[in-house]
Amino acid sequence: MYQALYRKWRPRTFDDVVGQGHITETLKRQVAAGRLSHAYLFTGTRGTGKTTCAKILARAVNCENPQEGNPCNACPSCLGIENGSILDVLELDAASNNGVDQVRALRDEAVYTPAAVRKRVYIVDEVHMLSTAAFNALLKILEEPPPHLLFILATTELHKVPATIKSRCQQFAFKRILPTQIAQRLEYVAEQEGIPLTEEGAALLARLADGGMRDALSLLDQCAGGQDSLDEQAILDVLGLAGNVETAALMGQLAARDTAGALSTLARLYAGGRDVGSVLGELSSLARDLLLRKTAPLGGAALMTGGYDEAALRGLGEQLSAQRLLQMLTLLQDASAGLARSANRRTDAELCLIRLSDEGLDESFAGLSARIARIEERLARGIPAAPKKPETERGGTAPAPAPKDDTPPWEEERPPLPEEPPEEPDYVFDEPAPVPEPPAPPKPPAPKPV
Repeated sequence: MYQALYRKWRPRTFDDVVGQGHITETLKRQVAAGRLSHAYLFTGTRGTGKTTCAKILARAVNCENPQEGNPCNACPSCLGIENGSILDVLELDAASNNGVDQVRALRDEAVYTPAAVRKRVYIVDEVHMLSTAAFNALLKILEEPPPHLLFILATTELHKVPATIKSRCQQFAFKRILPTQIAQRLEYVAEQEGIPLTEEGAALLARLADGGMRDALSLLDQCAGGQDSLDEQAILDVLGLAGNVETAALMGQLAARDTAGALSTLARLYAGGRDVGSVLGELSSLARDLLLRKTAPLGGAALMTGGYDEAALRGLGEQLSAQRLLQMLTLLQDASAGLARSANRRTDAELCLIRLSDEGLDESFAGLSARIARIEERLARGIPAAPKKPETERGGTAPAPAPKDDTPPWEEERPPLPEEPPEEPDYVFDEPAPVPEPPAPPKPPAPKPV
């Protein structure tokens, strides 16, 4: 029967665990010296080796022939624990056994001595899923455990574990595995399995795994389907991703504010089976690399994903300012978070690209900062000259307009006012004309004296 690669190639000794040397060496020394704690708490992201190290530790403490802290994997105890026939080593999933009744039953069983091995081991995975009452029930036996008992707790969310539990355990933090270490492991597994994995393909799978070895092996298992050569392009086609070349080209169109070109590229990728969420995620990773390169040019090289060549990063970095990269990264993160509850993922992705192409459409504070940075950049280079007027019909250029005077409008010279017309006599037409008086009768002559 076929077995998944991540199960088939699960490490069986501490030396096989990749990328967690700071933990495996400590555990080996404790097993070899017999200085074991009664409770361990393994924390870290998924696929980094928490459950694997717990199972190796359970075999190592009960191994009949330990080899420098590692289990021999050949004695009856190791074989019985590995195939599950020895019930003294029990693995529990706290997500499905998170009630107080299950923890009380476990506590009642833990007091009995083991039947087949030296120590009774309980591996509690995803311990943060336990209820408050279950944690309280577990607290007493963690505080005063019997000498034959060993608890190994594993969680991906340490902040949900009560402080009273953490203080009673030895805590080990599993870190993300480096892409180079994942790529080396993938090449070894591919060689043993007869998978034609190229070096570029292994590097791509290591970047996509995001620090988890289990995710990397699962992706390799998914892509290894009768391919003649499992190179980078074949992996992108199988997983439905855009790829670094397409992502860099799309970022260049956004930097040039080519909205039509960016939408056409997204439509082509969507028609080719690419997921719009993965396209926005790759754009977000590229914007992050460009921002780190611009803000931390010396120490940021170790923080970048390493999926893009130097020429592409340099060309895009010259076109984008730090303010605009911050605005683009904020928009991409918000759009990616909203795709999970979107009614139309493609429309939301297109709206995101439109806002990325023109920061004037972004009304957030980051968009305002990007617009101000663009204005400052143009002022630093000098304001461009005004466009020239079209040539006249004679073939010459139109005369330049006279420079405007800064004289206030109330002090400008104005044309003289027209002269006032002469005054006309007043004519009264409503009153009747005066009637001339009749002449007086002549006076009689005076009488003559006698």
